[in-house]
Amino acid sequence: MAVEVEMQVAADASELPTRDQFQDWVNAAWQRPASSAGVVIRVVGDDEGRRLNAEFRHKDVPTNVLSFAYEPVPGMVPPHIGDLVICAPVVSREAAGQHKSLTAHWAHMVVHGMLHLQGFDHSDDEDAERMESLETQILTSLGFPAPYEHDEMS
Repeated sequence: MAVEVEMQVAADASELPTRDQFQDWVNAAWQRPASSAGVVIRVVGDDEGRRLNAEFRHKDVPTNVLSFAYEPVPGMVPPHIGDLVICAPVVSREAAGQHKSLTAHWAHMVVHGMLHLQGFDHSDDEDAERMESLETQILTSLGFPAPYEHDEMS
């Protein structure tokens, strides 16, 4: 089964990956292959990214990816598991600053966010190690380099 992706682009779309790439990355990160789901990916600029990060994480700076998990609504097919908000300018700046391919960094943000939607976290060392290991496995299976050679999560 697959995850149905709805895209919302509220920022400059000139350097965005294709919709098919987003779909592939979401499906690669989906840990429940026997079931289907729906997710919204909203691509935003610095202003919206900063506002949402301030409102929900009390950090007054834009961040790379925010994950908003939802409880499934009974009878909704496929069940909507949540929203990912990805700040395009932050992703671009991080990729350049870390000397990473922009596409690889986009893939990492999608995979990272999708794992959060499925209950993975990095709040302590054990959880972080488990989540980072899974991210590395998914991204390398997609042909990308291991993502954690540099600290990149803001």
